[in-house]
Amino acid sequence: MKIIIGLGNIGKDYAHTRHNAGFMALDRIAGAFGFGAFRLENKFEAEIAEGEIGGEKTILIKPQTFMNASGRAAAKILGFYKIDAKELIVLHDDLDIPLGEYRASFGSRSAGHKGVQSIIDSVGTQDFRRFRIGIKIPDRKVPTESYVLANFTKEEMEMIDKVIAAFPEAIEKELI
Repeated sequence: MKIIIGLGNIGKDYAHTRHNAGFMALDRIAGAFGFGAFRLENKFEAEIAEGEIGGEKTILIKPQTFMNASGRAAAKILGFYKIDAKELIVLHDDLDIPLGEYRASFGSRSAGHKGVQSIIDSVGTQDFRRFRIGIKIPDRKVPTESYVLANFTKEEMEMIDKVIAAFPEAIEKELI
């Protein structure tokens, strides 16, 4: 079994913000593999959708704790299913990667991303896979918090859509 967690903030006010790139990518994966609608599971503090990718049972997770406490949902679901963190894939925004690109990594530090740090702290390891979605724009002069909580512009959204369109295939390769 694999667990894929998309990071973001809950509520319609945050739906199209840069910090919700993980939720957006997870929605694309859910649609591509026919997972159906997400449902709230209070015991995990998350919305979940279940299905299969590449013949492997997979649970998609959207923590409902806001970004900086995402680790609570990760720890609860890994503990409930008795799954090692190495089976976890985390999708999230990354200010160090140019907009329109993504990078996969395993076992890397949070690099200041509070949602990722919450997961590392809660599950006790950084040994999990990450798909980091670039949101960096050259010469940004806005404070980090304001920048990540702002909506994508129309042009940025077109670039993000192209990036996350590649995620279903990339995730399927990762799971096979």
